[in-house]
Amino acid sequence: MFRTLGGGVLGTNRTKSTHPHAVTELCEDGGRLYAQALRTGRISRTDVESVPCLMEFALLHPDPDDANWLRPVAPFVALAERLNPIEREITERRRLSVELAEAFEPFMALSAQEPASSHSITVLEGLDRINAALDLATAQCREEMLTVQPSFRLPEHRLAEALERDKPLIERGVRIRTLYQHTARYSPERLAYVDQFTNGKVEYRTIDELVERLIICDEAVAFIPISDDRQVALELRHPGLVRYLIKVFEFMWGRAVPLHTGTPYETDPDGITDIQYSIAKLLVEGHVDEAIARRLGMNVRTCRAHIAKLATALGSGSRAQLGFLIAQSGILERDH
Repeated sequence: MFRTLGGGVLGTNRTKSTHPHAVTELCEDGGRLYAQALRTGRISRTDVESVPCLMEFALLHPDPDDANWLRPVAPFVALAERLNPIEREITERRRLSVELAEAFEPFMALSAQEPASSHSITVLEGLDRINAALDLATAQCREEMLTVQPSFRLPEHRLAEALERDKPLIERGVRIRTLYQHTARYSPERLAYVDQFTNGKVEYRTIDELVERLIICDEAVAFIPISDDRQVALELRHPGLVRYLIKVFEFMWGRAVPLHTGTPYETDPDGITDIQYSIAKLLVEGHVDEAIARRLGMNVRTCRAHIAKLATALGSGSRAQLGFLIAQSGILERDH
């Protein structure tokens, strides 16, 4: 949600290569050749001589049948190898957070004697304080956690951190329900993360539009961001507010689609997909491309590609005409 993990860039910078970079910044040639190797199943050694980073980052390994060829390491295997040290670091930080929680536990009873209203809404400033509050809430969660996570692309360390945060909850038998946007279905990183929890009481669903993040623990505490840079959040413990946010979550949950059941982007007889329907609705409301992309969890280029397809389907020659044709077509009146 708002979480972040300190530390350096993943991977080790080369000192001898002519194009030093970290694995998270795989060079253009390296990315192209790795993709080619994944598509074809192997690649010749001569093709990758100018891109030593592929061997350095263990993205290729020798072909056991022919020394002149190399085979690609599966992306999920390569990702797991790089997540292991990050997960160890997270485990150490979590151990420290538990020790801090134990140190402050004797004072919790004294704090509980104060009027509940004095701590109904707490402003959390700075990632360290936000993360500490989230750590405490998740450590105390015993029944259910509800989360809303807009599907922006996350770096590896953020997904590793989420993995480390959720594992203890699953082990305690806590139920987790998470809402993503439909675009999460096309994120290998998200899907790899979700596959870690196939046996627990965990459910994932997707919906076309999510505005902001939300975490609710045990109907007792909720967290929402209140700044675009996510440096400020609200911790809500007022029972009425928390119940209201749970109702909002349940409303969206009932309209969402289970993550592993088909695609929500099916084409209707009129040639308009569900995602294009969502874009059309936001276009008519007056939102610009950047705002539409943000609300639907996709990049601006993908959003504009869908707008172009929508314009073609409706026979529009300009942006202004597109809005008129959307309104005249009746597509916004169909049942969704």
